[in-house]
Amino acid sequence: MAKVEIIGGGLAGSEAAWQIASRGEPVRLYEMRPNKNTPAHHTSYLGELVCSNSLGSEKITTGGGLLKLELEKFNSLLLEVARKTRVPAGNALAVDRQKFPKEITRRLEEHPLVEIRREEVNEIPEGPITIIATGPLTSDSLTQKLQDLTGQQSLYFFDAAAPLVYFDTINMDIAFYGARYDEQSSDYINCPLTEEQYQNFYNELVRAEVMPLHGFEENKLFAGCMPVENLAKKGYKTLAFGPLKPVGLKDREGKRPFAVVQLRRDNREGTLFNLVGFQTRLKWPEQKRVFRMVPGLEKAEFARFGVMHRNIFIDSPSVIKPTLQFRDRPDVFFAGQVTGVEGYLESAITGLWAGINAFLLARGQEPLVPPRETALGSLIDYITTPNKNFQPINMNFGLLPNPEKRIKKKEERREKQVNIAREALKDFIDKFELLEPFSEYPGENN
Repeated sequence: MAKVEIIGGGLAGSEAAWQIASRGEPVRLYEMRPNKNTPAHHTSYLGELVCSNSLGSEKITTGGGLLKLELEKFNSLLLEVARKTRVPAGNALAVDRQKFPKEITRRLEEHPLVEIRREEVNEIPEGPITIIATGPLTSDSLTQKLQDLTGQQSLYFFDAAAPLVYFDTINMDIAFYGARYDEQSSDYINCPLTEEQYQNFYNELVRAEVMPLHGFEENKLFAGCMPVENLAKKGYKTLAFGPLKPVGLKDREGKRPFAVVQLRRDNREGTLFNLVGFQTRLKWPEQKRVFRMVPGLEKAEFARFGVMHRNIFIDSPSVIKPTLQFRDRPDVFFAGQVTGVEGYLESAITGLWAGINAFLLARGQEPLVPPRETALGSLIDYITTPNKNFQPINMNFGLLPNPEKRIKKKEERREKQVNIAREALKDFIDKFELLEPFSEYPGENN
């Protein structure tokens, strides 16, 4: 009988099942497709990609590149299959959309320690160790159970994330620190606009191209959160009296600006700041073009562009431990996009880690917390550290700790961070012997 059950056969659930079974522990994987489909899926394959077929850059000094390095160290199934089914895409790792999930399905179906059940799960099991990896389109019945488990206020039904920019790309010769009525605050950075600058910004914002909505998102998305471009269309001065209001703020000359774009610190280190009130459906090139019109952001680099789409994710910082265990039930783990990570690799690596920790728990050992210096550790640290403004995020270098010695050049700083992450992961793996050989199974070398 399997001691571990996984709900959800996407990237996170598939990777978790592989990590557990390949270490010699039986696992039962539930996937409701094809008996019950979602609006975004088109096949019954495990690990189906529902958006792009790209898994991001292979360059080591990118978030995706560093994640790939760490996935490889843990013998990731998804990374191995991606490289086996890759298609030409320059420096990016792109895959054949049909061959990739088909091969993942085959590998898991042929593993003697993986039992796949094609049925919907309507209850969170009591008894077996459980990994919940149901993704952003969790079924309605299980969503209700998640609400019961985590609390009504800990479950969100759409992403409304404002863009994130790297602090060191903000022009602080123009921008200045200070919260409204608190000039000493370093939690906020302000970019002042004259009326002419505001008018130019406004005109481009309301004309910019937006991403289309999926059919299942229509009439559901903006009940509690309006895109900044929609808000702007309500009237020329709506933003100046709303999220861009200058009340309580003075520029470097001691004058009140016509409008102010405010950025709020997004992590403890102060390497990331988000544009307050700038949830948006603008296409990503348009976000870069229009938001760089704001004085102080003319050379801003984006760690995350703004997104708005239907999603389900829990308020992970309030309910999940750094081991990915639920705080009130240590036999329940969460992984994938339901935790608030965005992206294929991010989902896969949290599934990988939940799988390893579920395996350890099944063997009577203590689950582990990955090193903060690694991409995995930094990502988990972000989604489990108290944050009243928590929003889903992709892996980016702003999540990694800065080197002790300041390095001004971005590429050199990132290379140093990669080396630190690499060494930290090696020491961690050596200490806990997490890379013990995987068991062989029929079909492994086919």
